[in-house]
Amino acid sequence: MGSLEISRNDSVVQDAVLVIHGGAGTILEENLTPEREAACWAGLRAALERGYGLWRDGADALTIVEQTVRVLEDDPIFNAGRGAVLNSQGIAELDASIMRGVDRMAGAITGVTTIKNPISLARAVLEKTPFVFLNGHGAEELAATLDEIEVVGQDYFFTDERWRQLQALKASNSVSLSEDNKFGTVGAVARCRENHLAAATSTGGMTNKRHGRIGDSPVIGAGTWADDATCAISATGHGEFFIRTAVAHEIAARMRHAKESVGVAANTVIHQELLSIGGLGGVIALAANGEAALPFNTAGMYRGVIAADGTIATAIYGKTAP
Repeated sequence: MGSLEISRNDSVVQDAVLVIHGGAGTILEENLTPEREAACWAGLRAALERGYGLWRDGADALTIVEQTVRVLEDDPIFNAGRGAVLNSQGIAELDASIMRGVDRMAGAITGVTTIKNPISLARAVLEKTPFVFLNGHGAEELAATLDEIEVVGQDYFFTDERWRQLQALKASNSVSLSEDNKFGTVGAVARCRENHLAAATSTGGMTNKRHGRIGDSPVIGAGTWADDATCAISATGHGEFFIRTAVAHEIAARMRHAKESVGVAANTVIHQELLSIGGLGGVIALAANGEAALPFNTAGMYRGVIAADGTIATAIYGKTAP
């Protein structure tokens, strides 16, 4: 196996088959205990290993990103699925989207409160309906008709840590993206053995967000994009800015029209276009040739990549996991 370097905030790697993120923001080493840092690295690695096993066995790209994101949704350390942050009403309100690059089919759901793995319901929208985007009760009504979608109560998502964060923000009458100003989202981009692409993104959004607020994660073209002709992208950041700049589609458009590489396009959008209007966050982007970019304009981003030979690299801030 070789080595991968993703310690910089403009990292570009070659021969990647799967890239993931677990959110970006003011993620400082001094704010993470050794135990929490180790748990973050372990969670990223577990997701990469799950996705790589599927890739090795010949799974399609859509299955790889869905199953990879499910691992992150099931891990309470990340802000998606179990352990998602709570809105102003004390409810976990979840969004997700998924897109297939070979035909640009997409599915997205927003504002669900009873779906164990929102990314799987987003895939069901893609595969089992003529629609792209379902919200709230409509999405949950679809889930009730599908045996493969597990429905849970709100207590499944609840953690003491998320409750403490919410109470602290209510006391200060403010909204935050988490305890360390982290833009909490998880996502994956993958290419299958036939070099088709897919992308998936899932989130709990902002702590103490207004009921009904929707960020970029479920918005196709803002938080998620996949097109075999250009790239697959999953974003994490201040969603309002990512929507206003259509970040995911903008990267793909630069590749298509300006013939930029995925690394040049992604870094330009994150470090120039997004910053020019005050937007913070990052993306993971993967082209069909295996070139991957992981730019972020914040202090850190939970991120990981695995190459075709099985080499893994994970990172949080400006260093990779030991």
